[in-house]
Amino acid sequence: MQGAFHRCPLLCSVPPNSLPTTSNLFPSATPRRRFLSIPSTTTTATTIPPNLPHSASPSSSFAALDDYQRLFTSQPAESTDPIPLLPAEGKLPSDFPLGTYYLAGPGMMADDQGSTVNPLDGHGYLRAFHFIGGGVVMYSARYVETAAATEDRVVESGEWRFRRPGPFSMFKSSSWTSPVSNMLRNVANTTVLRWGGRLFCLWEGGHPYELEPTSLETIGLADLITTAEERQGGGAGAGAGGVLNLVAGITKHFFHAMLGKDSKRTISHYKVDAQRNRLLLLSCDTEDIFLPQSNFTFYEFDSNFELQQKKEFLITEQLLIHDWAFTDSYYIIMGNRTKTDVKGTLLAAAGLAPAISSISVNSSQPTTPIYVLPRFSDNAIFPGRNWTRAAVEAPCQLWTMHMGNAFEENNVAGNIQINVQASVCSYHWFSYRKMFGYDERSSKLDPTFMNQEKEMLPHLVLISLELDGKGSCISCSVTNSSTKWRKPCDFPVINPSNSGKANRFMYASSTSGSTELLPHFPFDTVVKIDCSNGDVSSWSTESRRFIGEPMFVPKSTSAGDEEDGYVVIVEYAVCRHRCYLVVLDARRIGDDDDAVVVKLEVPEQLTFPFGFHGFWEGK
Repeated sequence: MQGAFHRCPLLCSVPPNSLPTTSNLFPSATPRRRFLSIPSTTTTATTIPPNLPHSASPSSSFAALDDYQRLFTSQPAESTDPIPLLPAEGKLPSDFPLGTYYLAGPGMMADDQGSTVNPLDGHGYLRAFHFIGGGVVMYSARYVETAAATEDRVVESGEWRFRRPGPFSMFKSSSWTSPVSNMLRNVANTTVLRWGGRLFCLWEGGHPYELEPTSLETIGLADLITTAEERQGGGAGAGAGGVLNLVAGITKHFFHAMLGKDSKRTISHYKVDAQRNRLLLLSCDTEDIFLPQSNFTFYEFDSNFELQQKKEFLITEQLLIHDWAFTDSYYIIMGNRTKTDVKGTLLAAAGLAPAISSISVNSSQPTTPIYVLPRFSDNAIFPGRNWTRAAVEAPCQLWTMHMGNAFEENNVAGNIQINVQASVCSYHWFSYRKMFGYDERSSKLDPTFMNQEKEMLPHLVLISLELDGKGSCISCSVTNSSTKWRKPCDFPVINPSNSGKANRFMYASSTSGSTELLPHFPFDTVVKIDCSNGDVSSWSTESRRFIGEPMFVPKSTSAGDEEDGYVVIVEYAVCRHRCYLVVLDARRIGDDDDAVVVKLEVPEQLTFPFGFHGFWEGK
């Protein structure tokens, strides 16, 4: 399987002691940008027609900008009682498994007072598609009743009024106080998890919120980390000791005033080890975001939510981790290097910039640290190895967006080969404060940020590491996942049965490039990559329709066939103010007319904005 990858031209491949001084993967120059005509922020009048007709030219700057804004239009309505979805096209096949597809994401980004936040700060809105048999799909949706949502929503009237902006946003109101005070507003909008009979919505900066699985009613905060710590008897991490721990102790109270009282935060991306039937969670110390150290703790739970093991690692680098991976024997962290931004901190403290301005990307090194951390005994495989200090430096500067999978194999030389599939982008492009094109000065979304030079934007790569018998890295290479698809991609997923072990197929969201003014984002294409030979097949929506993250749903009768299943995805027909749940036959992706099995229409009054990440729970 690995040999096929070696036929692809290498983007970066050198021995670890012979690293380049500049990245060969991304250009270092400031990228050129496509500009749309954005309405002036000095007047309250809008130049965008409120309802452009479906026949409007997709090449029109007005149509492109209107479509982009509509993708992030808030939805105040909820559907507490499940309603049936009618097929707009096709029919649900009889072999589609029973279960529920959950989708998390922001639902409220613009309140009733005219304040707007970055979608990353939008209040969590959970959508659930229940496949109950007989071709029937029921839909429900509710807001996660976080402390932030309770603060911002007026119960009597149902109106929304944002009190504070969140770490990625800024209000223009002069009465607003500094965002640095308790900057982490947990909006539970990023991922959704169903495990051990319980349902959770997660966010990067705090504990998960638990919801009732059937009604989607919020139960409350679920401090899984503290519970796990208590069961293990607490204990400090594997500290680097000395000055760093002293500094962390002195500054802890200050950071807790800024970030909230929680000493740990759960990384929103979790993993499920299907082979061991375990849930894997990762947490880090809240204050590490500002310190040159990262305290990572991995937790593994069985299907009854009993903690099976806990592993702690202290890495002496300032990192910001959004996603990670695992293999049968290792945890894999690709380090996104950051630094404390003094100027940004001062601007944030003065209310002149979003709180996230306090940190910035650290592009001072041309490499990417990859930490290969043992899941089980530290010294059983490689005695004497210092796992947290011996990072493998990939010979390219990569900012990791999302992980698709990772797995290990023994190669012909008897060494361990670790393969990591991920979506990465350029340090020169990435910016949390500008994600989705959020402009803090106008509080609008500018699509030009997401449509810069395609080489800078997220795309799929394979990172291959070879470790010798002592655990030393012999080689590290970075290749495109396929030479036959060079367009931007993100949200890589696989058949979940193959998580942590070798997979042949990978699916991701990408672009057809057919919209002149929105060539790269929003995505409109599902791409399927055959990792054994680099072959690519794809399915695209119609004009002026977009998609989110794909989700692979295995057939209950697949009997280990990795390709035997369906891909579900939400299609946002923004020009028609409609959402559809699309079911694709995974085998037929690439066939012009046969890939779509069914397209289920969400009622217009419940049309929802762009979702982030989902979860499939089979019955």
